[in-house]
Amino acid sequence: MQDYQHHWKDGTPVHLPLGKIVCIGRNYAEHARELNNPVPDEPLLFIKPSTSAVYLTRPLDVPKDRGEVHFETELAVLIGRPLSNASASEAEAAILGYGLALDLTLRDVQSQLKSKGQPWERAKAFDGACPLSPFVPAEKFTRDNIHFTLDIDGQRQQTGDVGDMLNPVVPLIAHMSCHFSLLPGDVVLTGTPKGVGPLKSGQTLSLELNDLLFVETKVA
Repeated sequence: MQDYQHHWKDGTPVHLPLGKIVCIGRNYAEHARELNNPVPDEPLLFIKPSTSAVYLTRPLDVPKDRGEVHFETELAVLIGRPLSNASASEAEAAILGYGLALDLTLRDVQSQLKSKGQPWERAKAFDGACPLSPFVPAEKFTRDNIHFTLDIDGQRQQTGDVGDMLNPVVPLIAHMSCHFSLLPGDVVLTGTPKGVGPLKSGQTLSLELNDLLFVETKVA
């Protein structure tokens, strides 16, 4: 049974239900290029279900029989107010907290789906496909000064900064809300920078968000 619940960094629960996880693809130009994908003209949106969420602090149990499983480190935004056709100011006011996520992707499956022009859900929405960190209250951050890193076995693998996003966080959330309502407890994933790659059993992943959050996990 799934037992994930949103938590703050200090371990106290966030008293909101786990909702959907709304994602954007190719929000960093260099990541699009590293996978030989075109940079989209408008946000490329997809959704992970609540059943994909697991604790990032626990060992990552990834599928073993569906090809390579790639990590994609992303800034996660916890939504605290209902949003529909929101303005930028409404979107910003709805940001309750920031954390980190891994958008785990069955890369071989995704490549097959893309070649057929089919949706990505089989590659992106499986159980455990969205490990989430605890969250840090939004007031601890300056909106334009948010950055994160991923190290694997002590080697820097990914570095992300909101200044490099093609679609910045607040306009992105407002745009999403024009296509489907966002509810308290939903999470927005904001895209991954370059440096993605396959996970391997026994690896240690260390993730840091500004100087406010540090999370370490292992691949089972």
